[in-house]
Amino acid sequence: MSIKSLLPLVFVLAVFSCSKDDELSVPKTVDPLPSSNVPVQNFMWKAMNFWYFWQADVPDLADNRFQDSESYTEFLQSVEEPGAFFDSKLLYIEDRFSFYNSDYRELTNSLAGISRSNGLEFGLVRKANSEEVFGYVRYIIPNSDAATKDIERGDLFTGVNGTTLTINNFQNLLFGANNTYVLNMADFSNGDVIQNEREVSLTKEEALAENPVFISKSFEVNGITIGYLMYNQFTNEYDDDLYDAVLGLKNLGITELVVDLRYNPGGSVNTTRILASMIYDTNTDNLFIRKRYNDKIQDQLSESQLEVYFTDRVGSKTIEPLGLNKLYVLTSASSASASELLINSLEPYIDVVIIGDVTRGKNEFSTTLVDDRENSYLYTPSRVNKINPDNQWAIQPLLGRNENADGFFDYTDGLVPDIQLKEDYGNLGILGDLNEPLLARAIQEITGATGKRDFTVENPIEIFSSSKMYGLFKDKMIDDTLYELDLSLN
Repeated sequence: MSIKSLLPLVFVLAVFSCSKDDELSVPKTVDPLPSSNVPVQNFMWKAMNFWYFWQADVPDLADNRFQDSESYTEFLQSVEEPGAFFDSKLLYIEDRFSFYNSDYRELTNSLAGISRSNGLEFGLVRKANSEEVFGYVRYIIPNSDAATKDIERGDLFTGVNGTTLTINNFQNLLFGANNTYVLNMADFSNGDVIQNEREVSLTKEEALAENPVFISKSFEVNGITIGYLMYNQFTNEYDDDLYDAVLGLKNLGITELVVDLRYNPGGSVNTTRILASMIYDTNTDNLFIRKRYNDKIQDQLSESQLEVYFTDRVGSKTIEPLGLNKLYVLTSASSASASELLINSLEPYIDVVIIGDVTRGKNEFSTTLVDDRENSYLYTPSRVNKINPDNQWAIQPLLGRNENADGFFDYTDGLVPDIQLKEDYGNLGILGDLNEPLLARAIQEITGATGKRDFTVENPIEIFSSSKMYGLFKDKMIDDTLYELDLSLN
């Protein structure tokens, strides 16, 4: 068994040996009074003061903000609850994605694809001119509780435990502490979603692991061998599965590839690099991304230290790339972070045809920080015994943005599809089936066949949220590109 399989997730921040003294210079800041008892707030401030992308834009994070322990302690004690302190005192107003958790183990498990879940993945839609909300099933995680129940993709629901879902109660009903709930199912009739008599009881399981390689198959259409890969999260615990899936498609002789990222909220930067290399090329002289940190870090690093290149390896395995010059990607408003990074990093090299909806617009990366001062606050599985025993909190702040080889990174409003085609909750289709609308549209584009099918969307899905947005993973892009960081913290 490999070391990797024994660890929840390896988060080694993608940085480097740096500067003339082989260290980054970290400004010295004051410490709280010994009797203050604010270990969580102190950790949060110091970690954010050094790493946060917008550190220079938050006055309370300035290096010279506090001149003595008394004023620093007073600031740390100004908000008693650590989560509220993080949100109200440390975040830049434009930051939509930094977050925290009171238990680093729960956070790191979620980033490894392990969560407390009933296995039902769904989108949420607000009814027009109403406070009411309904859900539609996107897919079912295999070997989950939902996989044993009478529920499938395309099913609709409007209530939980007999209570109609609304914009004000859906979070508590669907994502609260209740382990078991009953969904009140619904039908789509005459342009409306109407509750029926059917009910489905679902129970959340601890430590449910989702293999993100959901579908991998090929089709022979008009003499063209087309590969289809539905990939639902960039989780580095499953890099070997991803490698096997793409190699399997290569061995089937595919000449075109459709990658379905419409329900993929993001994840590992290194896994994104691996997939990009498998699709395009393993030339390690080709720039994959260039990192942009806050000025405190950026100014101390050379250009080469900020660059990450394509790779020719997945662990001990040598990548056999597909060598494609064109890629078709299916997207939705739930395609975020590493999903967008895959598209953006490949566009300088090949033609990426986006089919679907505008993506989420998450172009910043993050990493997990814990109260391990000697390790620059970076979460490292082998050092969990070094984490402050009085503070098990973790934060996941935004550290920077990734530019592609052309220097482009500004897609905070999302990546716009080349072919706009929203999902239709009245006609979702079967994932991986040639007649599923988005896949069918991609195949039409590949084969050049026109006029054979009407892709009119009668009931376009305008989601405002989804089940994945209430997992701890949410829509994060995790910087784990496996370089070694050498820091000296004062």
